Amino acid sequence: MGLVGETVDSIKSIKIRQLLTQAVTLGMIVTSALIIWKALMCVTGTESPVVVVLSGSMEPGFKRGDILFLTMTKDPIRTGEIVVFNVDGRDIPIVHRAIKVHERENTGHVDVLTKGDNNDVDDIGLYADGQFWLHRHHIMGRAVGFLPYVGWVTIIMSEKPIIKYILIGALGLLVITSKD
Repeated sequence: MGLVGETVDSIKSIKIRQLLTQAVTLGMIVTSALIIWKALMCVTGTESPVVVVLSGSMEPGFKRGDILFLTMTKDPIRTGEIVVFNVDGRDIPIVHRAIKVHERENTGHVDVLTKGDNNDVDDIGLYADGQFWLHRHHIMGRAVGFLPYVGWVTIIMSEKPIIKYILIGALGLLVITSKD
């Protein structure tokens, strides 16, 4: 009969109690993932403790598909640090290096100018109109570590949504047809 026939037979033989147990188990897995994410946010002090490098602008240091681990402390950003920032009017955060830092002596506020290592010019052209510096509220965090190439899964699923739906469907089918 084949794999498809066996899967259909497996789905037909599911009892309501087993289905509820599997739904609760799936809910616990999702809830656990959210709790872990929120805990990481609290520990690291950033709204996004993990980001994926989406372009080649930071090569050779970070390549497209690398995962960066972020933290955000009260310490001011320093020249040379890798920062992840949001710009007003853009949804996707940017990973670049701080090339200039201007610290105001009277307030202690720090203004930051960034540039991708692989770019010829600084990021003023990426900032909002009339903006020449990043301020503290723009910066999501600073990179403290990375994992090479693992982020390609995210890139592929965002560039080819059909793969994401196939993966979610396969995982859902696996949960429904499992006997434990």
